[in-house]
This record gives sequence, C-alpha cells and structure tokens, in this order.
Amino acid sequence: MASIDLLISDCDGVIVDSEIISHRVLFEALSLHVPAEQLHAALEGTFGLTVPSIIDLIEKRFDLTMPETFDADLRRQSEKVVAEEVQAIPGVREALLAIKLPLAVASNSRLHNVQASLQRAGLTERVAGNIFCAEMVRSPKPAPDVYLLVAERMGVAPGHCLVVEDSLTGVLAARTAGMQVIGFTGASHIPAGHDQALRELGVAAVINHMRDLPATVEALAR
Repeated sequence: MASIDLLISDCDGVIVDSEIISHRVLFEALSLHVPAEQLHAALEGTFGLTVPSIIDLIEKRFDLTMPETFDADLRRQSEKVVAEEVQAIPGVREALLAIKLPLAVASNSRLHNVQASLQRAGLTERVAGNIFCAEMVRSPKPAPDVYLLVAERMGVAPGHCLVVEDSLTGVLAARTAGMQVIGFTGASHIPAGHDQALRELGVAAVINHMRDLPATVEALAR
C-alpha cells in the first residue's frame, strides 16, 4: 500500500452538517412544482450532486422547465439559510488538528461557501487556502476532476492521497481518481444502510464519529 502524503476532505456533510439544510431548502422550492410524495422518491440518493445537476434530473423526470430565475433564487435562499443555521460536524476541528498530514478540501460547493463553512468550523488556518471546488474544473463530482486537480496542485500522486467523503457521489469521484477513501456516516442526512453502500464502492474504512478519524488515518498510513 502506498504511503499517505495528503489528506483531502469533502466539506458539506464532513466538515459542516449542511446537507440536511440545503436539502430542506431545495425540497421546499421544488415542491412548488412537483407533488411532495413524488419529489421525496426523486431526490433519494441525490445528496452530493450539484444543484444544477439535481434540477436537470427533476426537469427530465417530470418533463418540466423551471423558471429562469429558479437556480439563482434557490442558491441565494440556500446560502442564506445555511449561513444562519449550519454547525460544524461534532469533533471535526479536533480531529483534523490532530492529524499531521497536509490538508486540502475538495467540494462541489462554490468557493465562498466553502470558505464560510471552514470559518464556521474554525479550520481556515488548518486548510491554509488549499480549497478546490467544482467551479475550478470542467465536471463536478462524481467525475474525478476536482480530486485530480487537488493532487496536481498539491504535488502529490493520487495513490498517495487519502480522502474523507460522506456521499456516494464523492466516493465515486475519489475512487475514480485513484485515491483511498474513508467513508463518514455521522452527518444528519445519512440514511440507514449508507455504510454498506459506501463499502460497496470500495472505501478503505467507514467511521461514524470524527473522534475515530485520527486513528483510522494512522492505521491506513501504516
């Protein structure tokens, strides 16, 4: 097994518990156009995808065309509510400060949102500006582009990178990039059985609390 020279963390659902908030705002906006019962089923398993990807999925599934301002209005509302309500994942700051590897963040969210989340979690200095987002690459997760960009910019071969991800979308992106992954299941939005789904995508380990992250990283680094 290759040595681990870089730790890469997703942001939403790993550093901050934001996915459940974003999903609520998205559901409320979409429920004006799609019956709630059908919408619940359509949105199942979409966390980790970008909002434009989800809107495109809903439009195709229900043969809809959303208003021109829908995406921009939703983005503004989601950013406002997340900024007001989001909290750091319990123990994440302590865990990431305890790990001595260089740290980068790779996210499907926009740069200013990730910066705000890191500030909320008290991790701005720990990440030291090593933030990589979907807007920096051609294709967002589940494509491997953002993870490959991290490796290239940080000067670390993909096989020497270890990723922390909560979503199937993110795990697929990291695994396609050739990186080891720790699956995290401790955020509020995680459904029952998600740990098994992560294992089926080839994660090296699954943790449910950030207190277990340092020891898990150390074990995989041996």
